[in-house]
Amino acid sequence: MNGNDYAVTVEKLTKRFGKFTAVDGISFATRRGEVFGFLGPNGAGKSTTIRILCGLLQPTSGRATVAGLDVATQPEAIRERIGYMSQKFSLYNDLKVIENLNFFGGLYSVPASELRRRAEWAVHMAGLDGRENAMTRTLPVGWKQRLALGCAVLHHPPIVFLDEPTSGVDPVSRRQFWELIHQMSAEGVTVFVTTHYMDEAEYCNRLVLIDRGLIVAMGTPTELKRRSMKGELLLVECEPLGPGLEALRTAPGVADAAVFGRALHAVVADARAAAGPIRDALTAQHVAVSRVEPIPPTLEDVFVALTAGRAAREAVQP
Repeated sequence: MNGNDYAVTVEKLTKRFGKFTAVDGISFATRRGEVFGFLGPNGAGKSTTIRILCGLLQPTSGRATVAGLDVATQPEAIRERIGYMSQKFSLYNDLKVIENLNFFGGLYSVPASELRRRAEWAVHMAGLDGRENAMTRTLPVGWKQRLALGCAVLHHPPIVFLDEPTSGVDPVSRRQFWELIHQMSAEGVTVFVTTHYMDEAEYCNRLVLIDRGLIVAMGTPTELKRRSMKGELLLVECEPLGPGLEALRTAPGVADAAVFGRALHAVVADARAAAGPIRDALTAQHVAVSRVEPIPPTLEDVFVALTAGRAAREAVQP
C-alpha cells in the first residue's frame, strides 16, 4: 500500500501544553474510505489529536498529513477539504434548520446553484423533512446530531472528522447515526471518529486505543480482542460485589479481575477449568455466587487489560 492509499498519516505527533503532554509521539495511518476509530477515555488525547488534524491546533513536534496536505503548513487548505463535527454539534440554536444549512453552505463555499439540492439532501438524511423551518433549539438531541452531520458534509468532503459525535445521545439515535456513518463510508468517504463508548468501536473498520496521550494498541476490533487478552474470560455474577471483587482477585488461576456493570470479569488461562474453583473460592469468602460462565471478550475488556498492564509497569519503575 503506497502513500496515496492513505487519507491521514501521523508520524511521531506530539502536543504539549506547558509541562503537560496531551499527545505523546503517536503514529498511525488511516486508509481511504474506512471508518477509523480513535478510542479512549476522556482526557486521553483524542480531541487534541483531531483538532491538530483539522488544522485547528499546531503540533509541538512530529508530522501529520490530511488528504496529502501538511497540518503544520497547510491548515487552511485542509479545512477546505474536510468535514468536522465537534462534540457540541456547532449548530446555531436561534436559526431555523434551513438557515443553519444555508449558513454552513456559505462557510464551505458551496455554489449557490448546488446549495438548495444539497440542503434538501441533508434535511432528508437527518429525518427532518417538513421541519425545515423549525427552530433548531426545539429539536431533540438525536435530530440535532444528524443535522450537524449534514451541515458538516454539505460540501461533499472526502474526509470527515467526528469528535465524540454521540456524547449524550440516546442509544437509538446513536445506532441511527452509525448507520449514516457507514453509508458515507460505502460511498468512499473516510470517516475518522473519536469515542469513549466501547460498544461503538465495534462498528469501526480499524481502531487506535489511546490512553494518557500514548497509543496502547491498534488493529481491527477482532484483532485487538484476539491479540490483547492474555487468557480467557469468565463472567462472575455475585453479591456483594465489592467483597466479591476482592475475593476474585486472590482466587486460584485469576490473572486479573474488574467490575463490569453489575458483574465481574476475570481473566484466566482456561475459563472452563477455572469456573469451579473460582465459585468455591468466592463461596468460602461468604460471597453468594449466582453465575460463573465463559464469555467472549469485549473491547472494554481489552482496554482495561491494556491500560491496567501499563499502570502496573509504571508503578514498579523507579
